[in-house]
Amino acid sequence: MASNRHLGRIIALQTLYEEEFRREAGDKDFDLNEVLKRNIQRYEQTVEDTDFIRRLVLGVSKNALSLDKKLQPVAPEWPIEQIARMDRTVLRIGLYELDNENDVPPKVVINEAVELAKSFGGDNSSKFVNGVLGTLLKQREEKATPAKPAKKASKK
Repeated sequence: MASNRHLGRIIALQTLYEEEFRREAGDKDFDLNEVLKRNIQRYEQTVEDTDFIRRLVLGVSKNALSLDKKLQPVAPEWPIEQIARMDRTVLRIGLYELDNENDVPPKVVINEAVELAKSFGGDNSSKFVNGVLGTLLKQREEKATPAKPAKKASKK
């Protein structure tokens, strides 16, 4: 199912990229569910976990603004609207998966996002995606691990 999920992420990426492109172009006839259905049908012979694809697409689409708010502080020198559309979409998918797909190990999520960035992004996209998502994961792990109390100096 792992390779099937990789294909699912590609379908989700295509769908979300088209959504953002068409909405920014002012396409008032855009229908996310229609595009998602079309993109899944293209791969119906090879893709099995269509629920996973739907969760990613609908979750990222619905939560894009809150995802962007979490991403922005990690890359403050890059305003979210100035990040390449493909990189921004990959980052949103990766962060959404980190936050919501508990059956996938976080390092696998990041690796998959890096692979998407390598395949569909620019020359430095994979490094950028790896850095941003890696930082978010590190911050999450630091919050989850309580700080050890400082040792008191013993009086002699």
